[in-house]
Amino acid sequence: METPGRTVTTQDALDFTVENVEKALHQLYYDPNIENKNLAQKWLMQAQVSPQAWQFCWVLLSPDKVPEIQYFGASALHTKISRYWSDIPTDQYESLKTQLFSQIACFSSGSKMVLTRLCVALASLALNTMPEAWPDAVAEMVRVFQEEGGGVDARARCLALLELLTVLPEEFQTSRLPQYRRTQVRGALGREWVVVYPLLQQLLQRTDTPGAVKARVHRCLSSWVLLDVSLSDSEGLVHDCFSALPDPELFDTAVEAIVNAISQPDSQRYVNTLLKLVPPVLALQEQLREAVQNGDMETCHGICRIAVTLGENHSRTLLEQVDHWQSFLALVNMIMFCTGIPGHYPVNETTSSLTLTFWYTLQDEIMSFESDKQAVYLQVYRPVFFQLVDVLLHKAQFPSDHEYASWSSDEKEQFRIYRVDISDTLMYVYEMLGAELLSNLYDKLGRLLTNPEEPTSWQHTEALLYGFQSIAETIDVNYSDVIPGLIGLIPRISINNVQLADTVMFTIGALAEWLADHPVMLSSVLPLVLQALGNPDLSVSSVSTLKKICRECKYDLPPYANNIVAVSQEVLIKQIHKTSQCMWLMQALGFLLSALPVEEILRNLHSLITPYIQQLEKLADETPNPSNKLAIIHILGLLSNLFTTLDISKQDNDSADGSAPPVKSSPPLPGPNPVVVVLQQVFALIQTVLSKWLTDSQVVEAVCAIFEKSVKTLLHNFAPMVSQLSEMLGQMYSTIPQASALDLTRQMVHIFASETDHFPPIKALFELVTSVTLSIFQQGPRDHPDIVDSFMQLQAQALKRKPDLFLSVSLDVKAVFHCGEFTELLSHCSDVPPLARVVQDDGKLLVQAVLEGIGGGASRSLMDQYAEVLFSLNKHCCSLLVIWLKESLQPQGFPSSRVTAAQKNHFSQQILRERVQKRRVKDLVKEFTLLCRGLHGTEYAADY
Repeated sequence: METPGRTVTTQDALDFTVENVEKALHQLYYDPNIENKNLAQKWLMQAQVSPQAWQFCWVLLSPDKVPEIQYFGASALHTKISRYWSDIPTDQYESLKTQLFSQIACFSSGSKMVLTRLCVALASLALNTMPEAWPDAVAEMVRVFQEEGGGVDARARCLALLELLTVLPEEFQTSRLPQYRRTQVRGALGREWVVVYPLLQQLLQRTDTPGAVKARVHRCLSSWVLLDVSLSDSEGLVHDCFSALPDPELFDTAVEAIVNAISQPDSQRYVNTLLKLVPPVLALQEQLREAVQNGDMETCHGICRIAVTLGENHSRTLLEQVDHWQSFLALVNMIMFCTGIPGHYPVNETTSSLTLTFWYTLQDEIMSFESDKQAVYLQVYRPVFFQLVDVLLHKAQFPSDHEYASWSSDEKEQFRIYRVDISDTLMYVYEMLGAELLSNLYDKLGRLLTNPEEPTSWQHTEALLYGFQSIAETIDVNYSDVIPGLIGLIPRISINNVQLADTVMFTIGALAEWLADHPVMLSSVLPLVLQALGNPDLSVSSVSTLKKICRECKYDLPPYANNIVAVSQEVLIKQIHKTSQCMWLMQALGFLLSALPVEEILRNLHSLITPYIQQLEKLADETPNPSNKLAIIHILGLLSNLFTTLDISKQDNDSADGSAPPVKSSPPLPGPNPVVVVLQQVFALIQTVLSKWLTDSQVVEAVCAIFEKSVKTLLHNFAPMVSQLSEMLGQMYSTIPQASALDLTRQMVHIFASETDHFPPIKALFELVTSVTLSIFQQGPRDHPDIVDSFMQLQAQALKRKPDLFLSVSLDVKAVFHCGEFTELLSHCSDVPPLARVVQDDGKLLVQAVLEGIGGGASRSLMDQYAEVLFSLNKHCCSLLVIWLKESLQPQGFPSSRVTAAQKNHFSQQILRERVQKRRVKDLVKEFTLLCRGLHGTEYAADY
């Protein structure tokens, strides 16, 4: 193909000729310039939907064209038929069908990708014409392709027919037919199965059918069963697929067809058919064992998929057939074999992970039976589930150190996720086996650790502990009588490996709540945790475990506090841990200190914080640079995390999740709060840091975080700092406005705006940040999206907590309204007079802007927000909205020339009628915007 003399441009927009299409395709495939490629792509998309496409698509399918060009011609045909069907006159249906049959016949021996696209186009035509205009579509397809002639050999014709029959249900699944047509067409396609079935069966059962044809038959069956062809109607073909499994050429397609057929939702209705499928599945065990011996992962995977699909989708149905309990138990044992398949996942095998959901399903079904029936099943299946625990813990074992070292990071990550899945499965199994499971694990671990004659691998010990950890993490094990023994065994474990040490740590962490009820056992495990803190390889497990212990057992830790603080200080100074673990460690110390007397808290805080304060003083004197910036943010982060959890009020609702606390919490405690004492001591230093770093949003954010976390934790006990913090925030924001300062202001408003003593500084701060923000918005809010978001949240919080803030004469309420804070403002227009005046003055402007957006002036993604405004106006200013809607919709052509006066009036009446269901208003707005845009009833509306 010759290189075109020029690239396609927008000037060719209306000149969709064959020559220009070919130029654009050449440009798309071969032009090295990405901009030219994008331009060609855009132009070709326009060409594909243009009226001229009907002319050029047939020419592009000429035998002398290259496949890429032919493919575009076939795609253009499909686009026109599937998306613009209403443009095609009914008297042209027949000729279009004939042309497509002819082209498919031509390409049956040509390019596969072009053939498929032509089949999809004919399938789309069939879906648009059946059942009225083309009542026996599938029968005609079969007849046309079975006829001799056209110089096309029988095998090519057969493959083309199978391709057409395969894409027909697939095209139905992705088509955008209206709902009433979908139901109609689905029924028509279902009736055509009687034509498809004998054809597929004949091709599968004939000995001279080529392998490629049989594979295509399997794909065709897969496609039709997804159309809800029932299992009883495809039973014979499914059994034929089982017969194909020994053939490596047909194995994959046969597995896919069997799995799809068995997975159909209504298959459980056909109990006898399902029972007849169990023997052929069990018969695959010999092929499965051979595949395991030969290391044939693909075959193992496929056979396992079949067994698991039958068991997982139909476990209840098969369990209920009590006369056949042995065959179902045999299927369960076959799946157990797949779970315990030899080798390490994911390096030597990838099959066992497929089975885990089955075990959850089986356990769930058994436990859902009534108690007398359940008892019978438990008698049979409890031993099976105990065996499963052994298998799972064996599969969870790490490989040898040498082998594990050879794994890629991706393989290690897959193995980690696999172990998490095993952990989840063990948790479900516990639902059935209960306390006996913990006793079972404990006995095994005890034998392992106390029998000196039996050599043990660390992997075995680790896996048993992992089993304990999996259950203790999510199940309340406080009642268990084996936990004291387990705690007693842990110090006996010879820890000479990082993975084992990690699991020991996580197991102790999982038992933190139990330790809180049995504090006498803390002395057995705490030394192990503190020792592990010094090992960087155990950073995550040791720090998270210490944090859990400090959170759950803080009132029992004072005797150990000095030791914990000393070890923590040492590892922090040595910088053993990464930043996030340092933050966790500070949270742990916050929990620990919370339970100490105030004077001890202050003493510990002094020794803990002083080195960082000294470092911060030194950094504050330096000229700002990237290195000292990171150090400053790190120190500020440590303080933030310490103050997040340091709460000396005796409430037991400690939380480091950052959620907003309830305001009506404990009253201020007598005497100075330790956190406030420290903050007052470092306040001047923080101001010095700010003065040098005020332009850096990350440093400002880190400073604000200290106060925000402290406010959230201390609530009203933060009161002594309100005045000076409000002043500092005002100065910060006036100099360089940043979103983090607004977020902290919002927190202060949330807690202190309703308190008489603190209202003046809060009011002054609120007015100042509002005034500064409004002046920014006048210059263009789009440059400050984070400030816009935080400002809106602040205004909403102020309206909720203290609407009196808007009574101030120095606050420009009208400007706030024009910022778009509508829904919250509207809800207060009855109790805040300045708001009522603004709404009365500017409400009509708001309604007009909303209608303009709905009419097509704004993205359709914003329609829900517009609906919220209309709903809020109707709820709080109904009488005014009646007038505003009437006046705004009066002009002809507004908000769109596509809607009539009657349609506008209908929309207005429906909106005004709906004052309860916001969802309904959203639907009305979506419907009206589609009318305004001329999209109502089109394919675009189907996805909206």
